[in-house]
Amino acid sequence: MLEIALDARRGGFHLRIETVFAQNWTVIFGPSGSGKSTLLRLMAGLDREAVASTRRGRVVFNKRVLTDTAGLIWSRPGERATALVTQQPSLFPHLTVAENVAYGLTRLSHEQRAGRVNEMLELVEARELVHRRPQGLSGGEAQRVALARALAPSPKLLLLDEPFSALDGATSDALLDRLFEWVKTRGIQTVLATHDAADAFAIGAEVALLREGRLAALGPANEVLSQERDRLMKRLSD
Repeated sequence: MLEIALDARRGGFHLRIETVFAQNWTVIFGPSGSGKSTLLRLMAGLDREAVASTRRGRVVFNKRVLTDTAGLIWSRPGERATALVTQQPSLFPHLTVAENVAYGLTRLSHEQRAGRVNEMLELVEARELVHRRPQGLSGGEAQRVALARALAPSPKLLLLDEPFSALDGATSDALLDRLFEWVKTRGIQTVLATHDAADAFAIGAEVALLREGRLAALGPANEVLSQERDRLMKRLSD
């Protein structure tokens, strides 16, 4: 369970949200500029400055306090058992695909690391890329490798910021289906930020609707996104 109470400013943008994500998978839906990426970065512990000067900044995951400005608590990103995957893969250019995926597996033996790398690349259908370097990858290939790298250390909380934006629709849907089943069987709570309502409907997730830095609604996709569903159906019928 993820408890959030944030009042954060970044430039002229003001994010103010207080809620609880209790489901295993939550989709944050909203247009560009609604605060999706800002919210994920704050949950990941990557934007301390944005909440440091405000009165309210609190993130609690499974009863563990990760951020609490009142109590002067701020866990470092690497201490949160959290993985964040963004639209920009940010792979290490001097490492191969296999080395990128294995980067955070320092506590495993050589054989265990090799097995985990193969498992993750199999999940994202990127086994054939194992010896390639990032500069030789397409945008979609790099996004799949970045996802594999994030999953390899087995995070407890997975944050996804439109990670499939460079993939075509069919490939994205297939990967989302595999990922949904993979994290479900391992009990990994997942939060996916997207502006594509189809992602929410595809997996039947809880949906948090953001508008201009505020939580407009939280609940099942077929309720929260009823207007968006009608718009999509109209487009398909035209």
